[in-house]
Amino acid sequence: MPARLRWMRLRPQELALVAITAVWGSTFLLVHWAMEHSGPWFFVGLRFLVAGLISVLIFWRSLRGIRWSDIGAGAAIGLMIHLGYGLQTLGLQTIDSSTSAFITAMYVPLVPLAQWAVFRKRPPALAFVGAGLAFVGLLLIAGPDALSLTLGFGETATLVSTLPIVGEIILISVFAGRVDLGRITVVQLLTAGVLGFLTMPVANESVPDFSWVWVGAAIGLGAASCLIQLTMNWAQKSVSATRATIIYAGEPVWAGIIGRIAGERLPVTALIGGGLVVLGILASELKIVRRRDRRE
Repeated sequence: MPARLRWMRLRPQELALVAITAVWGSTFLLVHWAMEHSGPWFFVGLRFLVAGLISVLIFWRSLRGIRWSDIGAGAAIGLMIHLGYGLQTLGLQTIDSSTSAFITAMYVPLVPLAQWAVFRKRPPALAFVGAGLAFVGLLLIAGPDALSLTLGFGETATLVSTLPIVGEIILISVFAGRVDLGRITVVQLLTAGVLGFLTMPVANESVPDFSWVWVGAAIGLGAASCLIQLTMNWAQKSVSATRATIIYAGEPVWAGIIGRIAGERLPVTALIGGGLVVLGILASELKIVRRRDRRE
């Protein structure tokens, strides 16, 4: 029986995820620039507070009937957003945007494994192959230090950030269809913003000196974050977490393109490593479908 590859047929929800993936990939460079003028937790707090206020303006009517289930679901997702974006932003203080994006992409092979643990749904065998390729790619991105198990602080913080990002995607799938779209978007964004500010004294971080760089970046990324989270909440009502993650695989590619246009030049080994990460991501979601030969 010959095998054929089952290619994705994109629906409107999946096309929307493709679009926000391009937006998501372009945000890494802006955050990297903002980190030259602001601390990470202040910036995350301001970014998501702006995003939350924008979402309030959009969904203020639906907030009248908000339920505890909406608040609980939104707060849980907001906590994951706070940790994921916060650690990622922390890493962007010392590594460039392209490297950050490729390391962040490690969350994609982890999603099928997390689904296995949460939903008892065994991932395909190629998911393990993909995770292996992505891990080798990460070692190449990190450079010689990876072989001595001494990853830099920025790489380590970014790598750890992939765990709450996985949690965010899984939780969105768990609550999709069970809660109101507008309410959960508002709550998760405001939660992430408030937690960002509350983390500042714990991290011994002070309010930065005024700069139009972090102000403009926070407002722009706040609007982008509102769009990204709203689209994820809407699209993942009908798109599974596993299928969504293969679309998100394009994020480091977009980040690499934007970073290169801006003048970032990764070493050849890092570029090869980034290619392996993307290849591993694709392999983790590739499905082989066998069909029977039909006689005429």
